[in-house]
Amino acid sequence: MSRIRDAIDSAAALFADAGIDSARYDAEELAAHAAGTDRGRLALLDPPDDEFFGRYRELVAARSSRIPLQHLIGTAAFGPVLLQVGPGVFIPRPETEALLDWVLKQAAAQPLGSDPVIVDACTGSGALAIALSRSLPGARVLAVEDSEPALDYARRNCAGTSVELIHADVTTPGLLAELDGQVDLMVSNPPYIPEGATLDPEVAQHDPEHALFGGPDGMSVITPLAHLAARLLRPGGLFAVEHDDTTPTTTVDTVRDTGFFDDVVSRPDLTGRLRFVTATRNGQQ
Repeated sequence: MSRIRDAIDSAAALFADAGIDSARYDAEELAAHAAGTDRGRLALLDPPDDEFFGRYRELVAARSSRIPLQHLIGTAAFGPVLLQVGPGVFIPRPETEALLDWVLKQAAAQPLGSDPVIVDACTGSGALAIALSRSLPGARVLAVEDSEPALDYARRNCAGTSVELIHADVTTPGLLAELDGQVDLMVSNPPYIPEGATLDPEVAQHDPEHALFGGPDGMSVITPLAHLAARLLRPGGLFAVEHDDTTPTTTVDTVRDTGFFDDVVSRPDLTGRLRFVTATRNGQQ
């Protein structure tokens, strides 16, 4: 194992020099991927052959050029779900798991109903929809996405689940009109980064722009989402939407200004940054 340890140490040092924060983790994940095993089982491997080291060198070179780890291994973990990802779809981030955790705690404290209806707007790879479907097995979960490349991944990830995929733009007037006032929960991780923001190379060069940018102020999708949620949700229904860490106040004001929500609060992600707004649909018609 000394040879593989040396290779991982070398890769981790190379990644750190390249500005990759998760250098050691990425080095180990790529080694496990090259060996066809899990990271936790690396120490149990038989001594790898030269073919392994050839594959590993190629992966390390690609990651050093800031190709996302998830593109290289083909998957991304999100809560209880392992998703297929790659070029053309947004890679789900740990920040969004804070939104998921909040929703599940609310559902545990005050159940959504016997047959709840959930809408995941801007589903991307299907991350939130699948995690909610798995955690709330009695729910009807609809996932909306307008990007065909993203939908290709969502279809693969949703295979074998009860999630209903809908190819549509969430800003379309009258979307899902048949569900007006009947939805118990609407969640969204929409495009919300203000145009011109400085991003890491993994994001700027590899995540689709369509999934990243929300206009000059980051609000071009969040604003119509707030109105969509106001129309779809029943009184007492919950709305949770992720936002940029520079726009918590603007997002709170946007949701509150619809006049249809109470308890409008911006909440922190796992790093303590305000990252998503939650609100409760009031009885206003």
